[in-house]
Amino acid sequence: MRLMLTSLFAVAASPALAAGDKGFFTLANTDFVVSIAFLIFIGILFYYKVPSLVAGMLDKRAEGIKSELDEAKALREEAQSLLATYERKQKEVQEQADRIVAAAKEEANNAATAAKDDIAKSIARRLAAAEEQIGNAEANAIKEVRDQAITVAVAAAKDVIAAQMDAKSSNAMIDDAIATVSEKLH
Repeated sequence: MRLMLTSLFAVAASPALAAGDKGFFTLANTDFVVSIAFLIFIGILFYYKVPSLVAGMLDKRAEGIKSELDEAKALREEAQSLLATYERKQKEVQEQADRIVAAAKEEANNAATAAKDDIAKSIARRLAAAEEQIGNAEANAIKEVRDQAITVAVAAAKDVIAAQMDAKSSNAMIDDAIATVSEKLH
């Protein structure tokens, strides 16, 4: 209703009324014809309830937009929760990786220490074996020198005795040796 009154006053204040030679309310006046056609058009729109249909469509569109916004908000919240979950998992994985690296370093240090201990023990065993071999070689050398000295001494004693011995002293020595042997055997 307001719209009709507003349009009627707008037509009444038009410059065509101010001209004055023709009357405004005649069909010869194009402004009057256009005004009537406009009012009929507005009346048809109201008769078919076009404004309520347009308002309904706008309301439906607004509800659609609101539902899309709600869905977008829900998707955003879900994405944020997924992001938080992935960040938490990434943090846990990083902590686990740090623990694995620390354990590997500790294991490597322990292995290095064990290897050093094994090397030290191996060196000690080899030194002991080498000292034993040196001692055996020294004992063998001393034995060989003694054996050689004995051989040389026996040969020298043989030569000396052979040079000093005559037949008489030889027989006396043989008799002494036989007596000594017979005493020890009986």
